[in-house]
Amino acid sequence: MAVLPDPAASRAVLIGTSRYAHLEQIPAVANNLSALAAALCAPGSWGLAPEHCTVIEDPGTAVEVLEAVRTAAEEATDTLLVYFAGHGLVEPRRGELFLGLTGSIQHRSYTGLPYGTLRDVVLDGRAGRQVMLLDCCFSGRVLGFMSAAAAEAVIDQVEIEGTYLLASVPDTSFALAPPGETHTAFTGELLRLLREGVPGGPELLDLDTVYAAVYAALRAKGRPLPQKRDRNTAGGLALARNAAWAPPGFGPPPPPYDHEPTPPPAPYGHEPTPPPAPYGHEPTPPPTPLPAVPPMPTWSPMALPSPAPLPSPGGASRGRRRAVTYGLAGALFVALVATGVPLAMSWMKDSSHDDSGHNTGRDTSKSSGKPKPGPTSGYNAATKGAVVNASTKPGGTLKFISQYDADSWDPQRTYYGYIWNFSRYYARQLVTYAPKPGKDGAELVPDLAEKTAEVTDGGKTYTYTLRKGITWEDGSPITSYDIKYGIERVWAQDEISGGPIFLQQALDPDLTYKGPYKDKLGLKAIKTPNDRTIVFTLPKANGDFERMLATPSGSPVKKEKDTKDKYTARPFSSGPYKFGTYQPGTSLELVRNTEWKQSSDPIRTALPDRITVAVNNDEQARAEALFSGQYDLDLGYSGLTGSALAKARGSSDLTSRLDNPYTQLLLFAALPRSVKPLDNAHCRKAVLYAADRENMRTAAGGVLSGDVAPHMLPPSIRGSESSYDPYEALKNDGTNATKAKEELKACGKPNGFTTTIAVRNNRPSDIAVAQSLQSSLRKVGIDTEIDQIDGARYSETMGAPPVVQKKGYGIVIYRWGADFPTGQSFLQPVADSRFITSTGNVNVAEVDDPTIDHLFDTAIAEQDPEKAGSDYAQINRRIADSAAYLPILFQKSVLWRGSHLTNVYTSDPWQGAYDYVSLGVSE
Repeated sequence: MAVLPDPAASRAVLIGTSRYAHLEQIPAVANNLSALAAALCAPGSWGLAPEHCTVIEDPGTAVEVLEAVRTAAEEATDTLLVYFAGHGLVEPRRGELFLGLTGSIQHRSYTGLPYGTLRDVVLDGRAGRQVMLLDCCFSGRVLGFMSAAAAEAVIDQVEIEGTYLLASVPDTSFALAPPGETHTAFTGELLRLLREGVPGGPELLDLDTVYAAVYAALRAKGRPLPQKRDRNTAGGLALARNAAWAPPGFGPPPPPYDHEPTPPPAPYGHEPTPPPAPYGHEPTPPPTPLPAVPPMPTWSPMALPSPAPLPSPGGASRGRRRAVTYGLAGALFVALVATGVPLAMSWMKDSSHDDSGHNTGRDTSKSSGKPKPGPTSGYNAATKGAVVNASTKPGGTLKFISQYDADSWDPQRTYYGYIWNFSRYYARQLVTYAPKPGKDGAELVPDLAEKTAEVTDGGKTYTYTLRKGITWEDGSPITSYDIKYGIERVWAQDEISGGPIFLQQALDPDLTYKGPYKDKLGLKAIKTPNDRTIVFTLPKANGDFERMLATPSGSPVKKEKDTKDKYTARPFSSGPYKFGTYQPGTSLELVRNTEWKQSSDPIRTALPDRITVAVNNDEQARAEALFSGQYDLDLGYSGLTGSALAKARGSSDLTSRLDNPYTQLLLFAALPRSVKPLDNAHCRKAVLYAADRENMRTAAGGVLSGDVAPHMLPPSIRGSESSYDPYEALKNDGTNATKAKEELKACGKPNGFTTTIAVRNNRPSDIAVAQSLQSSLRKVGIDTEIDQIDGARYSETMGAPPVVQKKGYGIVIYRWGADFPTGQSFLQPVADSRFITSTGNVNVAEVDDPTIDHLFDTAIAEQDPEKAGSDYAQINRRIADSAAYLPILFQKSVLWRGSHLTNVYTSDPWQGAYDYVSLGVSE
């Protein structure tokens, strides 16, 4: 349990150097000191007495600092907090860190304050706990550049027994103090957290929660990521009170349909699985509770955020990526995102081309009519292309249950896939996906717009005309200006961080626009000639631009109703439902928006009268509530796992309510080319031929966990070839020892070699997969050691090529998914050499092929999906030829479909999950 240090028995020393005689100035540091001192001394925060908070600004000598720290260390009997901001420099011979003072000179450690000396003074004090906050760079270059491997080494050196170390490790010259910002990047986020708190978080902000929130905010902005080290129980020490905390227990969960709720049974006896994140590979931390370390982001149109914006020659700029976690007890993986689709209507007709074959800007659907009605129940019934329990009957309450609250209900800030899906109840976009099951759901169709875009200027200009009759919840019309303003909010990452930034990267890759709160003139790339016309002008053609607009980031926001970071508590509705009561971390109620008109919305049937979400992090209690009919479905896509899954499969009645769709995620192993002998393609091919894919699937959870993947491109993405099996993964058990040994000879290792498999320590199924791979490789002479990496640090570790090389991780177990189902979103982050970075790297295998890079540029600029798919097929084949990755599983999850649900089907663009906006309920 978190405990707030006794202010009377605690001390803080804040040290900062902003003025330097020989190094670049950092004026923001002076702002850091005054603001942090005020935050720590605020009665509603920590409440430290001002006389117990010593501020040392621009120290000239080490003695000046050390004497002040020594005094505080002797006085503090509870907690001692020491903060430093300024240049962090590294002694060239021994690699030791020294902190920059006003007269410090690069490579001359005697001109600064050796960190080891500061550490010793802190440890010599009486405080039971020490908190070290370092906002500096660990490198010899001004404003810091340091490889991830070197950074890790320095952090290891500064680790203190019984102490919590939270350090910023900048890796670009402007990362430490972003131009135009009041504070340095790391301290700025820390101050924002102390000022605003964590909605849905604990009453006291313990250090692990602080780290997770700051980490997530920095990653969401594509900035360098902090590091942490802690000893004993230091992570549970609170730094401040949570300004956003609200007492739990406001109101009971929604009642069952027609009977008293079944009391939830005792918990299973293990920690619940983290929530699925939006489309990418590693999960973004939920707001309640925050994990020890936020997961890494994903890419451009969809997965972990990356460090600084990366120029992408000829293609899309690199972006954030959403994360992903898994669900099935033995290893099922969870799905992600979504946006619109109920029963198809007249606009489903193919009217996208005129008689001459030119694009008219109309809907590009190739099918017409309504999805065919399906059965009312049955195992996997919702995955077979039909609508289960079809109905047009309105009324009733649709009841969701969820392990976690939303990362944000603000459409521009959310990055959880299931919130993308759910947000369509109150947020609309210009275009969205067709209300059809399976692959047919991937069609883009008009939503707020009359037609899909009129695309001109070689794919760089997109023009839309808005529908008539579209209104906000107050009855006022939704205009093109509202859509422009909503999208412009994506640029305001300093005020409303989170959510994907691919629209920002597609429209303004150089980040010249400062967001609507700072630049009142607006984004030049979006024009609004009148209330019903909006025009987007891209600097480079991007065939996936409309798919970016189909995400919540493309939702309108009424400027007069924008409450900035508070908007998540009460978004203003453009859809058929609006916010009723909301208790963060507990429950949400949506009620009908009486100003919404069915005639203006061809996507949403809006059958339920009311929609509720109850938050319950007890896995077994959630499962029992679903089985009893108290709730209709799980909001979070994670599917049934463990004992709940076993119970459901053991009952014919319950089994008939299960669906086992593809999640559109890939489980694979990366073989980094920087790690010997995996730098040799033949050694990598030996691994691919020797791997027993079928045995790995068994280890991952069996047939319910997915299908053996012969290549890297999931079936739902255009360019995937079902018959392409370059390493005979689908034959027999998928192994070929003879060819594996031939490849070993070709790489000069006829007797095999040794390497290390890296795997998360908090995913038992991943560990089982690694052990299975270890066993099959041993049969051909490849000996491996399995290194179980702290799950909280896995992404940042594997995202640093120097660390991967240093540790000798020749095989890295990973997962990946796309923000939207195209080769740009799925393949480019993991295979484009321009995406390789020293931190936040997603191209873990370090694929570096100019032909692949060129094919990405061609495919991204292509407006014809078929032609782009052909390019992605070629890329997929070249990746296979390089043996950079070992594909393992096209993953599946097990979803629960409540007996009261109507109009149920799974849809590919939502990663195999149910299409929420089509759902109704029967009493």
